[in-house]
Formats: sequence, C-alpha cells, structure tokens
Amino acid sequence: MMLYPSIDLLLEQVDSKYSLVILSSKRAHELDLGAQPMIDQEQFVSVKNVGRALEEIAAGDVVIDPHPELKRELIKRQEEEQKALKRREHQELEARIQLDNKI
Repeated sequence: MMLYPSIDLLLEQVDSKYSLVILSSKRAHELDLGAQPMIDQEQFVSVKNVGRALEEIAAGDVVIDPHPELKRELIKRQEEEQKALKRREHQELEARIQLDNKI
C-alpha cells in the first residue's frame, strides 16, 4: 500500500488519474534506463522507480509537456538528421571503396 505521495497531492500536480499513470510510467522507464533523478537519492522515500517517479511528480519536478507537438517535431528532425548523416557516411565509405579498387 502506498502512503506517500498521496493521490490527493499528486492530483494537485496532474489534472487526471490517467495523465498521472502515463506520466509516472514514462518517468519510471526513464529512471530504469539510467536517467538522473531530480531529487537527491537520500530524500527518496521509495526504493522502486515507480514510487520515485511519483515522488518527483509530487515535488513538481516532473510535469506534462505543455507543447508535445513541438517535442514530436524536434524528435522527427533529429531522426531525419541522423538518417542524412548515415547516408553521407555510407556514400563516403562507398567512394573510398571504389577509390581503393581503382588503385
């Protein structure tokens, strides 16, 4: 049974239970993957990442992005840039191979 943070405290930070579940899940996954905690390790009450995510939400450190469409656009641009970089690297490698074959 979870005593801290209380659902009332959490719903002061997030407008719905559904949004709270999604936000805490995403943050817990980030913590699982090694993200830096936003609260000092000694201040956490919970030892599990889901509880820690909820504590960060209650503290106001983790919030829902007010402009998710901008974030999606940024991610899309970064992916396109990575693809273009890989294409250029591939083309340069092919050019070097062709040059080596001519020598």
